[in-house]
Amino acid sequence: MFENALLLAVACMVTALLFHPKVRFSRNWRATVTPLASIIGSGFLVAAPLLSHAVNGWAFFAMAGIVILAYGIGEVIRFNIYHSEPLLKSPQTPPLLLNLERISSLTLSIAYVISVAFYLRLLASFLLHSMDLKDGIYANILTTVVLLSIAFIGLWRGLEGLEKLEESAVNIKLAIIAALLVGLVGYDLNWLSQSENQINYTPLADWPHAMRLLAGILLIVQGFETSRYLGDEYDAQTRIRTMRFAQLLTAAIYLLFIGLSLPLLNGFNEPRNETAIITLSGMISPLLPAMLVIAAVMSQFSAAVADTAGSGGLFAEFSRRRFSPRLGYVLVVILAIVLVWSADIFEIITIASRAFVAYYLLQCLVALCISYRRGCWLQSIGFMFIACILLLVLLFATPNGA
Repeated sequence: MFENALLLAVACMVTALLFHPKVRFSRNWRATVTPLASIIGSGFLVAAPLLSHAVNGWAFFAMAGIVILAYGIGEVIRFNIYHSEPLLKSPQTPPLLLNLERISSLTLSIAYVISVAFYLRLLASFLLHSMDLKDGIYANILTTVVLLSIAFIGLWRGLEGLEKLEESAVNIKLAIIAALLVGLVGYDLNWLSQSENQINYTPLADWPHAMRLLAGILLIVQGFETSRYLGDEYDAQTRIRTMRFAQLLTAAIYLLFIGLSLPLLNGFNEPRNETAIITLSGMISPLLPAMLVIAAVMSQFSAAVADTAGSGGLFAEFSRRRFSPRLGYVLVVILAIVLVWSADIFEIITIASRAFVAYYLLQCLVALCISYRRGCWLQSIGFMFIACILLLVLLFATPNGA
């Protein structure tokens, strides 16, 4: 009873803090919400089981490597925000840079359409499954209704309206995550008091396969690039600063979550199970599974809205400002609805996973072109190193559908 009251109190306090007017009306926080919502998206709850299955007790160190690489990719995007955007607006834009940016934008737009459809279709399936409604038609109808609602708000209120949807979902999700972390601390302290308990650090039997799984798990922390396409509402410095903060905050959350989850997941061997951590959380507190169901739904919804927001700016940039971001929101929603009704989302998400990696690789090439023109050889070496890693991920990663 005490544990339930404590977790509920933590969730309520964090919710009150995040909904406080000073936070809600902070321009910096609003600019942070979009990348934050996308990074802590559908993959958050499934990250721990996937890492535990791939590398057992080495999960924390694997996650550390993933967030470091993601931060490096984020630095590439931030470099392009500062240096590439002004150059792309210039009449003297080098043809190679312009073509790379256009291909990059097209690749990301495909990934966004698929990811938005995937997030909301998964949300619908999750909700309807809890009500014993497993017919795919019902899930498609619910997904379509949610998509149309997002399009209407985006067309009517623009980015500000979408940000308000995101902000509410992200605030609730962060509050529940805070309660989960507190619950895990209590569980771990009790687990450590039993001397026979220990984390499994046995050597991996198949390192190449484990590395391919880890490369696929990199896509769990995708989403920070949405800041790149919010230029109609925020200046470059604001987007760079808030994107960096979103990455650092989510890196801390992921590392805490994975590290604290190790005792709970010790011996867990079921891969690709979205509800695994929800079921296991019942060992901490009877209240947590219900809270995590809400967090899972909020994760799907906020990630879909974040990618829709990013796609609107992407559409405007791709059309050279001939069309507004609001029309971009509508276009993405229409394409997502077509996809929901015509394709198997769980198979096509593999294409989206590789599309995101291809986009990051192309952004590295854009950064390389600019750094070469500026004579920054050290930066060029760093960008080339990240590009080589992304090429290996693109060719050999095993996507995990997150």
